[in-house]
Amino acid sequence: MVDSFQKLNREVCRCVRCPRLVHFRETVESKPIYNDETYWRKPVPGFGDHQAWLLLLGLAPAPHGGNRTGRPFTGDLSGDFLIRCLYNQGFANQPTSRQWDDGLELIGCYMTPAVKCVPPLHKPTPQEFYNCAEYLHREIYLLKNLRCILALGRAAFDAYLRFLRGQGVTTTGVKFKHGAIIEFEGWPSLAASYHPTPRNVNTGTLTKEMFEELLKKLKENNFSTQRRRGAKTQWK
Repeated sequence: MVDSFQKLNREVCRCVRCPRLVHFRETVESKPIYNDETYWRKPVPGFGDHQAWLLLLGLAPAPHGGNRTGRPFTGDLSGDFLIRCLYNQGFANQPTSRQWDDGLELIGCYMTPAVKCVPPLHKPTPQEFYNCAEYLHREIYLLKNLRCILALGRAAFDAYLRFLRGQGVTTTGVKFKHGAIIEFEGWPSLAASYHPTPRNVNTGTLTKEMFEELLKKLKENNFSTQRRRGAKTQWK
């Protein structure tokens, strides 16, 4: 399995399918506080536990977060919020995510962006989502113990729904709402959270209590119960 992830991640890091994103990721102007650092400026592969039952799905790397450090939710305020909550709920070995080599390990979870390159204005085009979808789909299939996908924001939520529809799964009537958990027979459940952007956190749209309560609920509903049921999965 490790070899399969390494092969996929090498392909991700070499990807040049989207000219607009290639140009943008390579020309993001460095912040003065990071002048002594070399920006990653490549697609950002997923990271975490290859035995994960939970996949945290974001939108795309941040210009001075993942695009700088080479790891999702690392080196920015969104990562600070997310990793602290994961640590508090036993999903991470430390409460911070600052650099790719800072010793962070995830426990029972994996995190990845739906679009692997940083997009202008945080807005990938539909074609860019499509171009990148293959990588997300392969990650889902490689995570053999996957039980739930926690979508951070509507765009990530919709990305998983598109994957399911591509497998012939009906998603009619499924709507994004923070805290929602939708089950699909034979496929990982889908949970929804507001994205931990600084704006959402600063305005109280998403609080630490809200997010950690959702993580607790997922541990109860999707880890212990589904594994005890021995539910058959179609993606293995």
